[in-house]
This record gives sequence, C-alpha cells and structure tokens, in this order.
Amino acid sequence: MLISTTEHLETKKIKEYRGVIFGETIIGIDFIKDFTAGITNFIGGKAEEYEEELVNARADAINEMMIRAKKIGANAIVGVSIDVESISVGQNNSLMLMVSASGTAVILEEDQS
Repeated sequence: MLISTTEHLETKKIKEYRGVIFGETIIGIDFIKDFTAGITNFIGGKAEEYEEELVNARADAINEMMIRAKKIGANAIVGVSIDVESISVGQNNSLMLMVSASGTAVILEEDQS
C-alpha cells in the first residue's frame, strides 16, 4: 500500500476518495525504561529507551491505519499526519505514549502500461 504525506502523487492518479481514516496506539513505558531515561535526561544525551518505544508505536499506528484503509477498499493513503502525545497516568505519574496517524484513504488508478 502506498502511503504519502502529500495530498497528490506525481506518478499516480487518484481515482476515488474513500474517506478519512485513523490508526491509534497507546503504549506504556515500563518503570526501568522510565528510570533510565530520567537519568539520561539529567546527565544529557539521547533517550534511546523512549526512541525505540516511539518507533514501535508509530509503526503500529500506521499499520492500524493501513488495515482500516484495506477494509474499505483503498489501495493508498494520502495526506498522512502523525501526532504524538505523552500522558502521565496514576499516582506515580507513569508515562504513556499516544500515537495517532491519520490520512485520506484513496483508490489509485491502475497503470495502463
């Protein structure tokens, strides 16, 4: 499935618009990763623990969006946007990452070659 952040594709023509679709995921960051990232934040440097979780969450949200697009007969998604939010939950302020992907599901014309 073709996925693009642009509204139009240079080499393909959009035949039909199927509608706006979304993919979401919310993941919790475990205590060990949260603690390690806190130390990294204090002394400086990259928080690889969070980066890995963010990469996985983003992939999950995009995959969920692709599954929903296929269910409505689309073969591409254009105008894709990804939002990331952090949420503190509970008395111990556990960190959760919420990733939402959105775009427009479309059907591209078949190549005539």
